[in-house]
Amino acid sequence: MVKNKVAEAQWKCTDVNEHWQQMKNIMMDTAQVTYGLSKGPCRHQETWWWNEEVAEAVREKKKKYGNWKKEKLTEAWEEYKKSKQNVKKVISLAKQKKQREFASDLNDPNQQNGKPDGKRKTRYNRVKLSERCIR
Repeated sequence: MVKNKVAEAQWKCTDVNEHWQQMKNIMMDTAQVTYGLSKGPCRHQETWWWNEEVAEAVREKKKKYGNWKKEKLTEAWEEYKKSKQNVKKVISLAKQKKQREFASDLNDPNQQNGKPDGKRKTRYNRVKLSERCIR
């Protein structure tokens, strides 16, 4: 396909840089038609501890922050601060819960030689990392 486009191209370039730019455009257009364009990797990846309870707490915190921005009252700010502390607690509990689930998966008797494989390995590494932080 590239050979066809190169053969069809009209080479009226006077400079090497112009020639290179025209060749580059031919190759890029051919690649785009053949393979398509990608917008890149997903920018938002869900965290391993995220759940509906955390989402609700974060929504509430954002709502209270919006109220404070509109009203600029100290009462609204205090509500926001309490909500912010609540979100931190909810996230901490969610992380602990998920870590326990991962740890219980690691204690599964179907595991070979006591060593994790595949998905279990990433879970194993997370649990080990969190154990180091707790100690």
